[in-house]
Formats: sequence, structure tokens, C-alpha cells
Amino acid sequence: MRRGFRLSWSRAALWLTALLWWPSLQAAQECRTLEPVPWRAVVPGVWVWLPPEHGDVTPANGGHVMPVSVLIAGRAAMVIDPGPSQAHGLRLRRSLACRFGARVRWIVNTHAHSENTLANSAFAEDIAAHRVEVLASGPTREGMSLRCPDCLVSLVHRAGERAMAGTQIVLPTRTLSEGELLRVGRLRLRVMRVEHGHTEGDLVLWESRTRVLWAGGLAYQDRVPELAQGQLQGWLPALDRLQALAPRHLISTVWSSSPGDGEPPPALPATRAYLQALREATLRAMDEGVQPQDTGRVALPAFSDWAGYGARHGFNVLRAWRELEPEWMDRLPSTQDVGR
Repeated sequence: MRRGFRLSWSRAALWLTALLWWPSLQAAQECRTLEPVPWRAVVPGVWVWLPPEHGDVTPANGGHVMPVSVLIAGRAAMVIDPGPSQAHGLRLRRSLACRFGARVRWIVNTHAHSENTLANSAFAEDIAAHRVEVLASGPTREGMSLRCPDCLVSLVHRAGERAMAGTQIVLPTRTLSEGELLRVGRLRLRVMRVEHGHTEGDLVLWESRTRVLWAGGLAYQDRVPELAQGQLQGWLPALDRLQALAPRHLISTVWSSSPGDGEPPPALPATRAYLQALREATLRAMDEGVQPQDTGRVALPAFSDWAGYGARHGFNVLRAWRELEPEWMDRLPSTQDVGR
């Protein structure tokens, strides 16, 4: 009796051990089969996942055209701009668990563009259960609420139904204010807001100790900026404000690092050069009597080899024209002055 009792308890212990280990074995198997994410270290605790190519959304890239960055402290992770889709977000989530043993606690949506925000979908259950917070500016949340349904349809069309399968719109749950401080381990991110720059409410995060700057969609390099929701009058001063911080690393639509002491990450002056040239060329075209629809007369040959020039520059001219026309009209002499 006693021997059989001991044997039954031994078997029970074996079964209990197997039950406890089974989830770990399953997780290990999933990690072995997961397509690895090519994380690159920026500074200690900060990693970036760069897109496979420098260009616009295609079925080949599944909408991944912007960097995804993470801040990791122990087992907790903050994701900044998680990406374009449910599948992308799930791959991100599993990679953080497998490579870093980290679980996402916070997501930051820096601006209301689908390529940056729709991967919120992969965390929908945790967000609903308040295990994950999604942080954004008020205007970004409002912009996502208004535009994301149409943006989702557009991204499905451009990236393909397979890439976007299961993706749903998940809005931010917490609004960030200017000057607020976000803490992730030793990293301290100061919140800065830019009104009417690249979008109606761009969120900028600044880590002064490591001099890492997250600038959402405000900085480009070798790719024509998108002015669809932007304004030159807000965007150009914003770039000056960011450059004055003297960042070493800039994470925006690209990862751009300072080439030397006192030099800005190249994406900041490159973006400013295009937007300033667009402003000057548009005002000059007005002076010359060019019609706004004649966008070919506002060509910028110095930027013609940038990705998206053919697709976006003409549209940017129309947007700039509409914004700058009141300013140009104010510069004209009045009829009374001409009569004198």
C-alpha cells in the first residue's frame, strides 16, 4: 500500500512538472520558428527595427516603411510607432518576448498615420484589459478617429489583404501633455508637442541624457515629405526647434545619427531644405503668374531623385499654394497704392 502510494505521488509529480513546463516548451518552440526581427541597438535600452526598403507602401513590404523603436527596462517595454498591421504587431510582440523576455506595457503613437499606428491592433485585448496603455497627443487621437477608417481601406489596397488580415482600429487610451515625463528604467522621455507640422498634432519625445530624439513624421531623408495634413508655417519652425536640442540620434521616418560633434542628424537639415525650397518656389511661381494647377512649373530638380518625388511633390505644391496664397496676397500693393 505504501509503495503504491509513493509511486502514485511520483507519477502525479511528473504530471504536474510536465503541465508546468508545457507552456514554456510551447513558447520555446514558437521562438525557434519565429522569423527574427533585425533589431539594431541605438543606445543602451533603445532598439530600432528599420523597414526593409526606403520607399512607399507596397505588397512586398506589407506597409512597413517607417522605423519601429522600443525602449526596454527589465521585462517592461515601451513601443514607439508599432507599425502598419496586426501581423506586424504580433511579430513585434513575439520578438520582444523571445529575444528580450520583455512584455509591452506602453505604446506611443506619435502621429495619426496608418503606417505607424494600425499595429495597435495586435495588443487590442491587453489594451481593453488595461494591461497596455496607448499614449498620444489629443489631436493625434482625434485624427486617428476621423481618418483611420479610410486609411485602413487605403492601406489594404496598397499593402494587400493578406498583409492587413485581422487588422482593426485601436485608438489611444491616454493623452500626453507638453512637458510630461515618461520613465522607462533609466530613460526619461520629455514630451514635446508640435501643432500643425507634419500633421495636426505631432508628438516629439526627447531623452536628454542619451540625446535621442523621437520626431514622429517630422524628419525625412532621401524621401519626399508628405504634406497632406501638414503646414509649412508650423513644420519649418518645428525643425529649427528640434535641431536646437542638438540630438545625437534622431528616430523619425528614418534613423539618422549625427556624423560628428556639433553636427545635426542629416535628416533634419535635409527635410528643412526641401520644405524651404518648396516654399520659395511656390511663392516665386505666384509672382510669375503661374496657375496653381500647373505644378510642373514648381519643379525642384535638386530633390527629383528622392523617393516619392513623382507621386507626392505635385500634391505638396498644391498644398503649399493653398497655405501660402493669403501670405502672397498680403504682400501685393493695394489698388490705392498702385494708383498713386
